[in-house]
Amino acid sequence: MPKLDICFSPELLPLYDLRGKVAVIVDILRASSTIVTALGEGVTHVFPVASLEECAAYGQQHGSLTAAERDGLAAPGFDLGNSPFGFLDAARPVRGRSLTISTTNGTAALRRSLAAEAVVVGSFLNMAAVAGFARRQQRDVLVVCAGWKGQFCLEDTVYGGALAERLAPDFDVHGSDATLAALHLWEQGKADLSAYLLQSAHVRRLNSLEASKDFEFCLQIDSYADVLPLWQEDRLVLE
Repeated sequence: MPKLDICFSPELLPLYDLRGKVAVIVDILRASSTIVTALGEGVTHVFPVASLEECAAYGQQHGSLTAAERDGLAAPGFDLGNSPFGFLDAARPVRGRSLTISTTNGTAALRRSLAAEAVVVGSFLNMAAVAGFARRQQRDVLVVCAGWKGQFCLEDTVYGGALAERLAPDFDVHGSDATLAALHLWEQGKADLSAYLLQSAHVRRLNSLEASKDFEFCLQIDSYADVLPLWQEDRLVLE
């Protein structure tokens, strides 16, 4: 039976052997939720890059939309920030366009996980797609929580617990204390996820930036149930 494990921060990735595994990159607030929304709304593919300089250069090279965020705020000089609502704005058509995105935590976590056999982007919005892919792959899964500047984030780990619960019939979810802790946190919060996560530092930080509607949007479970961003060569595409 394959195993599901959880890495609480990209800073802990050197402790894990990614070879042969499925890496699920999770930055609930907000990079992974934004990428899922972008592809769900018709963006053709996504270039996730680490630096703002790369974001500008890739955007120019590929003629793509650019989205960038630092410390929770939209970075100046780019088409979009890191809000899913940027891809739901009828005044800014995104269908048929590619996207280059750089964020404080999520895109860096993805770039650090490319040694895995398969890399996908996970969020509450597309949990069904992630779970289905994991079952089809029948490989060990490592949920890579983007965290906040290397530190633990409650919402990313709670997602890991939710995914573990969903995969429990087919995966060993009791083989690591990290997964066990994530399952306990999900059990604590799932009855009222929004109220539970309002306690978290990252949520309070976002809400102080008047991004509370992003928070509520990103907690919707399976509103993009068939959208799976999958890493291929140098980009994320729909599986």
